[in-house]
Amino acid sequence: MERSPPLLRSVRVLSGILLIVWLVLPLVPLVVWSLARGWRYPDLLPDAWTLRAWDYALSAQSGVLPALWTTLVVAVCATALAVLVGVPAGRALGLHAFRGKALVEIAILAPVIVPGIAASFGLHAVFLSLGLTNGIAGVILVHLIPTVPYMTLVMAGGFANFDPGFEAQARSLGASRWQTFRHVTLPAIRPGLIVGALFAFLVSWSQYLLTLVIGGGRVVTLPILLFNFASAGRNDLTGAIAVLYVLPGVVVLILTARHLSGRSAALVAGLGR
Repeated sequence: MERSPPLLRSVRVLSGILLIVWLVLPLVPLVVWSLARGWRYPDLLPDAWTLRAWDYALSAQSGVLPALWTTLVVAVCATALAVLVGVPAGRALGLHAFRGKALVEIAILAPVIVPGIAASFGLHAVFLSLGLTNGIAGVILVHLIPTVPYMTLVMAGGFANFDPGFEAQARSLGASRWQTFRHVTLPAIRPGLIVGALFAFLVSWSQYLLTLVIGGGRVVTLPILLFNFASAGRNDLTGAIAVLYVLPGVVVLILTARHLSGRSAALVAGLGR
């Protein structure tokens, strides 16, 4: 196995450290605000520190913990549904060439391209006629509109490098459809599946406008609560809620990072079982 030169390894380590610093640096003011009794320009640090904002954010009166739970339920459900829709759609786009394929890809990207506020009010009329407004079910379904495109296109890229001949070989050797999917297809598409699901989760987690319009203010998620406190000028509470808002995404990224790095030998491992 060829090893990287020491200089190249040093550059990679330095690049990784700079990337981490670049990603973490914007979070530092949020943490400081959440612990500050008051922080005024041009002071580099607050004059006094307090846990008052955290005490209130974690109390029952703030509504933060129920909003956190609602956000998590909506994001997980929307991600699961996006996977169910995106995997077969991505397989069709990645493995098959057909007339009008470019138009289908454009149609899939349309929810991402169209301005969110215009799409939200158009969707509100549709969901209102279906009786899906002001409830968590409608919010979960409307989150599929921005999440499914990411899931589908990521999976289309994954299936574009997949050889369905491996599935045919497994079936010819007596494997069932489930065994073929579990030991051949799934290991091959696992990196793309994880990336797509991660994108879908984070996109759903961060939705504000769609949740507000379809939920009608009755489905309170962290983005809505965060905007309310920020609009009220409560910087300390905004900082505390923002830290809670960012943490799940960071945790998900850390848990999935080992699946996203390096060259995957998943297909070989799957065929060898």
